[in-house]
Amino acid sequence: MLATLTIPTQRTTASRLAEVDFDQLDFGRTFSDHMLVVDYHNGEWQEPQIVPYADMPVSPANSALHYGQAIFEGMKAYKNQQGEIFIFRPYDNLHRLNLSAERMCMPAVPEELFMQGLSQLIRLDAEWVPNFPGSALYIRPFMFATDGMLGVRPSDSYRFMIITCPVGLYYNKPLRVRFEEKYVRSAEGGAGFAKNAGNYGAAMYPTKLAQQEGYNQLIWTDASEHKYVEESGTMNAVFVIDNRIVTPALSTSILDGITRRSVLQLARDWGMPVEERKVSALEILEAQANGTLQEAFGVGTAATIAPIAVIGYQGQDYPLPTPAADAFSHRVSAALAAIRSGDAPDVHEWMVRI
Repeated sequence: MLATLTIPTQRTTASRLAEVDFDQLDFGRTFSDHMLVVDYHNGEWQEPQIVPYADMPVSPANSALHYGQAIFEGMKAYKNQQGEIFIFRPYDNLHRLNLSAERMCMPAVPEELFMQGLSQLIRLDAEWVPNFPGSALYIRPFMFATDGMLGVRPSDSYRFMIITCPVGLYYNKPLRVRFEEKYVRSAEGGAGFAKNAGNYGAAMYPTKLAQQEGYNQLIWTDASEHKYVEESGTMNAVFVIDNRIVTPALSTSILDGITRRSVLQLARDWGMPVEERKVSALEILEAQANGTLQEAFGVGTAATIAPIAVIGYQGQDYPLPTPAADAFSHRVSAALAAIRSGDAPDVHEWMVRI
């Protein structure tokens, strides 16, 4: 458990908690009462503070708006049966945030600042952490450039913030997806491994086109040949082929997902073969045709496990079998939920108590 903290805090005088319908949570729209704010000036981080959630002034010449120096993370806090609050793998999120910062020429966030600010913020808004099945407090750390200057260069000043919002299930039914063979999410040597804002903005148009065709998301393919699977929408892609877990190997164009890491670790714990390698669209379709493709799903912080029911390819839809009750995706989803709720041993020490 993290130590008691002393970050200056301005408490809200008008909590919005009573206005929230926790049975009808629209993901990412309802925000908790407070937020962490800390600025970077003159080569160092200034004193952090926790203030009421509110809009903030930004210069029209803000360099993040013009040149895209903005990064973020996504993580979750959970309540166990005793009402204690735990965060899932926050140190991994911090490490990835700082990898993104390095890629985008931004300063690293110190561990003490990140963890202490996070801890004090969640404690302050503890009543915002829901405790019904499938729910969590979604945590959004982010950083953006704050120079008010039109010049294509790294900013000299930055703001790091954490905001939170209670959430329920992200997807409530299996997904329809299709392989993307024209547009590119990221190229090798680019910034696809980083959680910078531009990656997501550029993905919206091709995703919109797919949604107009009746799909929920895309399966992105490689930039050079459009043959090999990269990610599934905003998630990592995982396939179960002939009782083997198959997922694209990490690269500079694929995000190192923390849920992905966790799923692969549990598979290895259970003695299942795990293959992190190139996997082609044609291999997936051949496995679907010969009956060895048992499951396909996306993994990510927002959805955790999102089963795929249909894969589209070149105008044709290929249905996947409905996973049985003891299918890997069901078992790993239940195992992660049990670890997060404290109903199963946390042997890998993923949960950090607040």
